[in-house]
Amino acid sequence: MDPNSLKALQGAAGGGSEPYTGDIVVAHAWSPYLTAYPWDSVNGSGFGTKYADPATLLSNHGYYAAFSPDGTDLAITQADSPRIGAYPWSSGFGTKYADPSTLPTGNCYSITFSPDGADVAAVGGTTGPFVWVYPWTSGTGFGTKYADPSTLPTDDAQTVAFSPDGADLAVGHIDSPYVSVYPWSSGFGTKYSDPSTLPTGTGRGVAFSPDGADIAVGHAGTPYISVYPWSSGFGTKYADPSTLPPDKGSGVAWTPDGADLAVAHHTTPYIAVYPWTSGTGFGTKYADPSTLPIGNGKAVKFTPDGADIAVGSGTSPYVSVYPWSSGFGTKYANPATLPTGTAYGVAFSPA
Repeated sequence: MDPNSLKALQGAAGGGSEPYTGDIVVAHAWSPYLTAYPWDSVNGSGFGTKYADPATLLSNHGYYAAFSPDGTDLAITQADSPRIGAYPWSSGFGTKYADPSTLPTGNCYSITFSPDGADVAAVGGTTGPFVWVYPWTSGTGFGTKYADPSTLPTDDAQTVAFSPDGADLAVGHIDSPYVSVYPWSSGFGTKYSDPSTLPTGTGRGVAFSPDGADIAVGHAGTPYISVYPWSSGFGTKYADPSTLPPDKGSGVAWTPDGADLAVAHHTTPYIAVYPWTSGTGFGTKYADPSTLPIGNGKAVKFTPDGADIAVGSGTSPYVSVYPWSSGFGTKYANPATLPTGTAYGVAFSPA
């Protein structure tokens, strides 16, 4: 089968209609802290030539990157002040937007745009409130920070996600209950009740399923991944997968059609992917890729067509990408210019 036909089939299996070409951005530990490449899955070519670094670099570890829903802006988090930032994006970095007037306190670890692109949320800490949300206007940047939630996350927050309809905002954090979810409507509502069965250990990754019917949490204690039905509140936790990740769960990601759920984790094989059926739960874990990522799995993302899966990890080459079609294909060649240091975050531009 020719590569174009193969990729088209993979896109259909993953929930997209056209093979994906776009951009991939990696947030990582050492300068320049953000590394971006064109990405082409149509002909199996993978990484293109690295884009020029932004004119204004981050000041320390890049922890996360997220594209706005229309792909015109890229938001980032980092270890040092100003903790968060954003750049216009058009096949490369534009001039960095001005920092928000109220900066986060402490390292920021995760950032995301609301589905309508009107708000941007970041989490982190050492001191509260551990979650910061700002209005966002493309071409203008950050607005005035929204008021803090009346019930704050408990201690340093690690991960954040909006529901697909933008009506809820989930935060994973270090201390019990490890995940907190709030109604969202241009501001925080009253925190939802905690799940009856809590995740075990720090919530390191959180994601709603594409239809919003389920919420997955990657966390530091066994079973390392917990999934709950979601309907303006937590339902009864699904049964654990029969084959657990072997160590701390970090990033979690669903395919665009919601048929598969991936969790990046510490300890080999560093990535686990399961079939998923809402209302039923986990299927039998897919076979590991023939060429494993190297080092602790930190982040995972599918392309918008679901035909490829990227894993950020702790050892060179730091980012590994594979074709995906109900299982791993042969790993794409590494980029000619590698990221420098642990890849904490990976993002694909919208289709």
